[in-house]
Amino acid sequence: MKALPAAALLALLATTAAQAADPNLGRNLAATCANCHGTNGKAVAGSGMGSLAGENKANMLQKLTDFRNGDRPSTIMQQIAKGYSEAQLTLIADYFAAQK
Repeated sequence: MKALPAAALLALLATTAAQAADPNLGRNLAATCANCHGTNGKAVAGSGMGSLAGENKANMLQKLTDFRNGDRPSTIMQQIAKGYSEAQLTLIADYFAAQK
């Protein structure tokens, strides 16, 4: 296995540090979900979309990972989930789990 070049390793560490430093990053990442799942994950009644607010973190993270890996069929979620890292998906799941 090849070692990461120093520049790549520094970029990875800087990204991780920046994510940890922003307390609103989970909320900001989750804002993309509002188009379909409602503001703060509270879907509009009768819209046919499920609410994400208050969902169990582990279940949500598993669903997001399954979408990203193509193990869970969807029309749009597979493409959206592919755009996020594992750390970002965890932040999104944390955010929605904390919503009531």
